[in-house]
Amino acid sequence: MKTQSHKMTVSIDEHTSHLEQLKSFFHQLDEEGITIEKLPRERREQYQLEAINLTLQHVWDHNEFYRSALEQAGFTQPKIDSLEQLSTVPLLKKDVIRGDKMKLLCVEPKEIGQVHLTSGTSGKPIYTSYTLADQYVYDLLPKYLELFPESDSDIAAIALPYEFALPGLGFQRLFQFAFGTAILSLGKGGYMAPVDKSLELMKEYQATVLVTTPSYAALLAEESEKYGIRPGVDIRLRRIVLTGEGCSYTFRERLEKWWGCEVSFFYGSTECGVVAVECKEHKGYHIVEGHVKAEIVDPATGAPLGYGKTGEIVVTTLLREGMPMVRYRSGDIGYLQKSKCACGITMDVLHLRGRMETMLNLDGTDYPPFMLENFLLEIPEVGMWYHFILEQGRLTIEAEPFRTEMSDEGLASKVRAHMLERVGIECSVEIKHGLPRTFGKATRVYIK
Repeated sequence: MKTQSHKMTVSIDEHTSHLEQLKSFFHQLDEEGITIEKLPRERREQYQLEAINLTLQHVWDHNEFYRSALEQAGFTQPKIDSLEQLSTVPLLKKDVIRGDKMKLLCVEPKEIGQVHLTSGTSGKPIYTSYTLADQYVYDLLPKYLELFPESDSDIAAIALPYEFALPGLGFQRLFQFAFGTAILSLGKGGYMAPVDKSLELMKEYQATVLVTTPSYAALLAEESEKYGIRPGVDIRLRRIVLTGEGCSYTFRERLEKWWGCEVSFFYGSTECGVVAVECKEHKGYHIVEGHVKAEIVDPATGAPLGYGKTGEIVVTTLLREGMPMVRYRSGDIGYLQKSKCACGITMDVLHLRGRMETMLNLDGTDYPPFMLENFLLEIPEVGMWYHFILEQGRLTIEAEPFRTEMSDEGLASKVRAHMLERVGIECSVEIKHGLPRTFGKATRVYIK
């Protein structure tokens, strides 16, 4: 069986941690020639329970905020007897930790190896501190051979922000240290990384993997025409990994046709790292259950919800020393299913439905923007840049024409009729030429 080589190793001199005893579990899997992806549920859940209890003991011993929250919840010792009891552990809300770099820190400041932070677009940023062992030892313990088929023969172009947030450097560490893959650190359109240079570098080194956001993958393909570079011909990618923004399956299909390769979804965050990854079957995201335990809760009450019920995604990190996240409310909406996937992976499957704050309430019903995007892009004459504007319960769609001779009036009429048929809602449609592009996160939903 092919195993990821973890080409580079890091020894942390005289380093000890609550996570050390978990190493034997993963070493045993290596000896058996199996990964956590395909373990029987019972064995994987036994590991998760042990990891959660080690984390609870760690935060109890080293963090005043976590210990106080657990004591207020009635804990006299930091332990649960089953994964079902995880719901008795207090939820962690974003607003509690915004702008506070110390509140969740569980090591001495001198032990911090790197700090990442969120953009703060929804308020003050959230700081996430990692020890070197977090980044170069524990984060690399679980292997996911099905979800990550990359090797040292690949060339990975990473077109994600390297400033502040985790994604750029996180993916670089993953590809370099786990797979021995060469990296093209493109960034996302900064002054040192203009689009033409990024495309030329991908062409020159024959990149096989591109990691970026959905909107930037579209922008790169769009801009390539200006520079005479043909996706699928001059740049022959094997696959694109999309992260940082959500998108619909129709948007993904457009990118696959444009680039001529497989496109896979990746779900994670600066606060929690990798959470879930799409397999080759493309029927939802598999939770990376070596790294995290994911739950679904009722957004209003915080009560746990069963499989198949849509609610807020809550994440507990299992392999964090510096700043563990215990029952962190992500603000994202989705539901879980037990895996019956043809790929053979037994880890739970997550179906994402978007962010809570971008849900569009139309006639009393909440619609995920991904769903509306999916229907909108079923119209081949509509481009990949658009806006959904909700004002006083009325939806306006701003859309661009795409490679069509149809008049603006004709296209607007077609969009209105299609959305009425597919969604059952009346909307206004404005055809725009040259909607603004962005190198940051694409903002497609405006609620006024």
